Amino acid sequence: MTLHAAPGARLRETRRMAMSDTAIIPRRSLHDELAAQLRDMLMRGDLKAGDKISEQALCQRFGVSRTPLREALKVLANEGLLILSPNRGASVARVSPDEVDELFPIMGALEAVAGETACARATDADVAAVQAMHDEMLVHYRAGDPAAYLRLNRAIHEKFFDIAGNHALSQLYQTLMVRIHAVRFIAQKSSDRWREAVDDHEEMMAALRARDGARLGAILKLHLRHKAAMVHESLDPPESRAAE
Repeated sequence: MTLHAAPGARLRETRRMAMSDTAIIPRRSLHDELAAQLRDMLMRGDLKAGDKISEQALCQRFGVSRTPLREALKVLANEGLLILSPNRGASVARVSPDEVDELFPIMGALEAVAGETACARATDADVAAVQAMHDEMLVHYRAGDPAAYLRLNRAIHEKFFDIAGNHALSQLYQTLMVRIHAVRFIAQKSSDRWREAVDDHEEMMAALRARDGARLGAILKLHLRHKAAMVHESLDPPESRAAE
């Protein structure tokens, strides 16, 4: 038995191992990428609560076979984002009023921690960046452009987590965000609720500029309570209750 392989043999073995690894990694990457793409579709509202998932359409869209797509669908089903039914395929899960009551306080707590930490870590450049997003968001609010407003709204909330720099906290946030995004940012809000949300953001900016973490955390919790109330109104609008 040879204890030391010749240089050529070692090179061939290295190449063989690299080729073996390369044969495995793309399959895993494809699976992960499909799951990520589907989450993005849920976040953007391309797939809405109750929608039936067309495997054929998604296979054509992403240029993949049904096998990796179905694996990705199973991942999202395990996360509670999709429902897999025998002989009926997959559909987007709905968020119930009870889930709103369960999830939004958790989201509020996560955002409060992010806000408190962000205040302690934020540089002047960080504050200026959030302020610029806030100012642009107000422009869209005054123009009555909800789509552009919501894009900046989401970016501001995510920026607090970026500044906080806590990877585990950000992961928890993103997991919950995917679950409730459709109702948090897409649910129809009244003019009063929209004004209330803008007022909350004005308070957030004042706290961030003052580096007052406790105040920012309290405002973010209140903001999520306001969001939950708005979502309940959207899920059960007054006109539907009046018709009962």
